Amino acid sequence: MMDDIRVPIYLVTGFLESGKTTFLDFTLQQEYFAIDGKTLLILCEEGEEEYDMDKLKLTNTVVEVIEDEEDLTPQRLAAMDIIHQPERVVIEYNGMWLVSKFEQMELPEGWGIEQEITCVDATTYQVYMANMKSLFMDMIRNTDMVVFNRCKEGDPLPAYRRGIKVANQSAEVIFENEEGEMDDIFQDEMPFDINAPIIEIPPEDYGIWFVDAMDNPDKYVDKIVRFKGRVMKPRGMGSKFFVPGRVAMTCCADDTTFLGYVCRSDYAPHIKEGSWVEVTAKVAFENRTEYQGEGIVLYASDVKECEPLKEEMVYFN
Repeated sequence: MMDDIRVPIYLVTGFLESGKTTFLDFTLQQEYFAIDGKTLLILCEEGEEEYDMDKLKLTNTVVEVIEDEEDLTPQRLAAMDIIHQPERVVIEYNGMWLVSKFEQMELPEGWGIEQEITCVDATTYQVYMANMKSLFMDMIRNTDMVVFNRCKEGDPLPAYRRGIKVANQSAEVIFENEEGEMDDIFQDEMPFDINAPIIEIPPEDYGIWFVDAMDNPDKYVDKIVRFKGRVMKPRGMGSKFFVPGRVAMTCCADDTTFLGYVCRSDYAPHIKEGSWVEVTAKVAFENRTEYQGEGIVLYASDVKECEPLKEEMVYFN
């Protein structure tokens, strides 16, 4: 994010009929989103829902429509800046355009992306993930918030959330049904005994534990966990530290990320990079340069070499 943003951009992404217009129409009317100056609303996609233009005028919002991707250019944005002199820009982005392309675009002086929000229709999420996964992953890779709307009882919401988190660990994930935001989607959902003397984490549930520990470290601090993972030994970490973890697929076979936490062990100098180990460790939450802040740190009481798992990859759906 730019440090000298004069005109903040709120970029709202999502596929067609994902609820972008409904979300923005509501947000633009709220007092907490009000400003004294002019808001420029750029529409790159027209769905079934339409804006109430009279209400937009009351909030000092002007609208520009860009129908074709080739028309979304630095020159066009610069012209809008001159004509409207907005205090804020809100963009309803086309779901079929790469978000990364806009993120890399040269913007008018003083403009900068302040927040990215992605809307998802829970009723069509699995269809899009099966058929347009790479486009969706590009959409959420740098988003700040993912809003799943039209959720209903029986939807595998924890699995949806894990799928987002493996691609973008910092994204806030919100679920809404017809009544509004839903809470406690993880209640009683953990597939392992979190109160056991040693929390045994099965290989197939490593991803669930990794995300839950990242989001709720207090649940695990001072508890002992046991799991299997492959060893990474990043440079500069120190001879007694390593990272045991698993590889997760975020988009395709060529787009993966390693999920692991820093681990301290006196046995670490004897562990080979890339080997497989079973780790038994006490969980702490500490400041580490690797995390650029606080994060999970494992203090291993036992590290044993083991056979590689038949399925190395972690999946989240």
